[in-house]
Amino acid sequence: MSALTATKFNFPKQKSFYKGKVRDVYNIDDKYLVMVASDRISAFDVVLPKGIPYKGQVLNQIAAKFLNETKDIVPNWVLAVPDPVVTIGRVCQPFKVEMVIRGYLAGHAARTYQNGLRTLCGVTLPEGLKESDKLPEPIITPTTKASEGHDEDISREEILKQGIVEEKYYVQLEDYTRKLYARGQEIANKMGLILVDTKYEFGLCDGKVFLMDEIHTPDSSRYFYLEGYNERQAKGEEQKQLSKEFVRRWLIENGFQGKEGQSVPEMNEAWVKEISDRYIELFEKVTGDKFVKHPTDNLQERVEKNILDALTKLG
Repeated sequence: MSALTATKFNFPKQKSFYKGKVRDVYNIDDKYLVMVASDRISAFDVVLPKGIPYKGQVLNQIAAKFLNETKDIVPNWVLAVPDPVVTIGRVCQPFKVEMVIRGYLAGHAARTYQNGLRTLCGVTLPEGLKESDKLPEPIITPTTKASEGHDEDISREEILKQGIVEEKYYVQLEDYTRKLYARGQEIANKMGLILVDTKYEFGLCDGKVFLMDEIHTPDSSRYFYLEGYNERQAKGEEQKQLSKEFVRRWLIENGFQGKEGQSVPEMNEAWVKEISDRYIELFEKVTGDKFVKHPTDNLQERVEKNILDALTKLG
């Protein structure tokens, strides 16, 4: 199995190329963005040394499905999905915040709470919560979007005070975030899952707010299994979850949290295959669709050809 860990295409009218942690993004004539979901995997804001076969396909196809199923709530940037790992969309001016919404005490929020803090991004959490408990109501805990290094927690008040997002737009972002999360929870429940927390990115296009990037994927979201959730909470057991938290846990157990002086542990082939299998399991569980493995030989050539064909059609 091959993994797509990097692309270096040069398309007609290409203005720029940006390599994110996971995605390679090509700007075509300031008109289209070509986003290639690579098989890179990141945790603690660090790209791990080995790619995960099919991970890009999993992310891109989950995002495509859920962007399509939420376009009645908010317009999104997608114009074409010409390849299992590619989405082409309109160029938007991104807001410099990620809208994180949490319905349960998990992940970063749980770690913060366990450290004794009761305020997260300006939101006060009640006493007496334990990990994975449902919150009284979903909370929005934004982060700044760092071009390099770590994203930082930030409060609504600070976003407005610093002028990072105009208030008229920020109110819209919050409203869309709550509605998208509610839809995501509804879809997840039908699949026997709980959408625990997730994040959304938005941008402006012709003065209008658009939903960008991916949504409800294992890289941007955390899912619990609905069956047995209450029993596990009552017994104080760890929740069975679908997300890349298992990768973060493995890194923590092996002495890595992205801190200075720490080294990424060795990823052997068996572990890489397990991560790939778990991403595929997540795809099938979250979407209800059978995952079709597209051939991984000649990946670069296939992706480039499909993008060129789509750009020709879009004009």
